Amino acid sequence: MSSTKFSSENAPKPVGLYPHSRKVGNLLFLSGVGPRIAKSDSNDSSVPGLTLDHNGNFTTFDFEAQCHSVFQNIKAILEDSGSSWENLIDVTVFLVNMKRDFATYNKVYAQYFKDNQPCRTTVEINALPTPIAIELKCIATI
Repeated sequence: MSSTKFSSENAPKPVGLYPHSRKVGNLLFLSGVGPRIAKSDSNDSSVPGLTLDHNGNFTTFDFEAQCHSVFQNIKAILEDSGSSWENLIDVTVFLVNMKRDFATYNKVYAQYFKDNQPCRTTVEINALPTPIAIELKCIATI
């Protein structure tokens, strides 16, 4: 079965050698997507709601801003890959601090998914490759 790779100019650049998404049959698989600002590299200043001091410690941290940003990035990748938000069927959520962030994530998630309710798995992980607190891995139909 053939597949097609997609990269979006409207989402943050991948932090490695991988596409934003890959179409196989009528399914679209998204690579892990975080909240960095579109067209940004992996620097700290490109994460909404996050400012770090010279030692890498948070001086400002707004997890809700990161949630909204990651959803906008997912939406852009879906649309640029020929799909849409309504076609999401599975979402895997990676949080670096479940205790601190899960309630906020659930609240924001409910705003975006009240009509379309894909399957969802949420896991806590030790770290992500950039100083972000959330990343999503998604599957959609085309």
